[in-house]
Amino acid sequence: MIPRYTLPEMEKVWSETNKYDNWLRVEKAVCWALTQTGIIPQKDYKLIEKSTYNYKRLNEILADTKHDMTAFLQSITENLGDEGRWIHYGLTTSDIWDTSTSLQILQASKIILNQITKLKNLLSQLALENKNTVMMGRTHGIHAEPITLGLKLLLWAEEISRSELRLKHSIKQINVGKISGPVGTNATVSPEVEKLTCEKLKIKVAPVSNQIIQRDRYADFISTLAICGGSLEKFATEIRSLQRTEINELQEPFGELQTGSSSMPHKKNPDVSERICGLSRVLRGNNIVALENISLWGERDISHSSAERIILPDSCFIINYMLYKFTEIMEGLIINKNKMLDNINLSKGLIYSQRLMLTLIAAGMIREKAYRIVQESSNKAWNEGIELKELISINKDVTSILNNQEIQKVFDINYFLKNIDYKFKQSKLIKE
Repeated sequence: MIPRYTLPEMEKVWSETNKYDNWLRVEKAVCWALTQTGIIPQKDYKLIEKSTYNYKRLNEILADTKHDMTAFLQSITENLGDEGRWIHYGLTTSDIWDTSTSLQILQASKIILNQITKLKNLLSQLALENKNTVMMGRTHGIHAEPITLGLKLLLWAEEISRSELRLKHSIKQINVGKISGPVGTNATVSPEVEKLTCEKLKIKVAPVSNQIIQRDRYADFISTLAICGGSLEKFATEIRSLQRTEINELQEPFGELQTGSSSMPHKKNPDVSERICGLSRVLRGNNIVALENISLWGERDISHSSAERIILPDSCFIINYMLYKFTEIMEGLIINKNKMLDNINLSKGLIYSQRLMLTLIAAGMIREKAYRIVQESSNKAWNEGIELKELISINKDVTSILNNQEIQKVFDINYFLKNIDYKFKQSKLIKE
């Protein structure tokens, strides 16, 4: 991933040194398990326990072997005596690589999960603060009926909480290792060694494996990140829409010295939200690759490996960055409450059309006639710039069954907000 979208904490998780540190950790855990089962002498294990790899030497060897694992192993054993023969005993590359990749994914997931939880709590707080901030609800981009900003943000909080649950589930199914040899039969390394190794690493044993940990587990993880990214894109798209000049209800934070355009000094563009939307597309692309990696030849081929070197770290970098930036947006979000009220009044009372139709039906008018009366009056109100209430008050079909007080009651905005408290009580995220 390019530095622009890479944050330090996640970069450390997917660094080459952390990868090799995890390889070493797994190799030593296996040696410990082999010692516990009586295969490696205790005196040899004590020497192995102090061993490490040489990163510079590893890369020198790699230039010749073109094989990461053999280069890694040789960089260790060159500095050991006879005890070095026990390292990687009975193992295949994927025993170490896949088990350590699980450890890296778990390290990355901890960072991401903390970010999601922080965002969920922030959205819940903002939802509560804006529970009664009335704004226009829109469907197909057109004024529908009033909602509150709090309800919109509560919807987002609920959605991101589902990403939190999905990631917790994904962590459980990625929390496995395999120390089962070249084709998963445990012929060269016993089930007891596999069990002890995974216990030492504080992960579970993959119940059945072949040469690798099965890639549906990785696909589940990447899919979880992609879904979370899709939610962030959805939220960011809404902010972009509501920041448009003619709407101007929400706005990204914008620094005093920040610029939005090289040619137009007045511009305040929602560029961070747009960036989030763009990165979400990359995440979805990575998800397709993860799904493609599920199907491999026999007990394993290597077609997945090159792709995973890209999609696993990059997907973590992307979602880490997206969560960081979107949280930053929400922490500094500018809310234009007066503009929200102005926009409600733009449609000349058309937002009350359903309420009016239902009132006419309840008063005895057949639905088709009520619909037609309200539709014709709404069109006239919009086309001629007249308030719908004014037109309805002189419509003989309406005044024949509704008195003035009943008509006035129809055009009360509080009708749309009567169950907002109920909606908040339904959410388990809000504690008032």
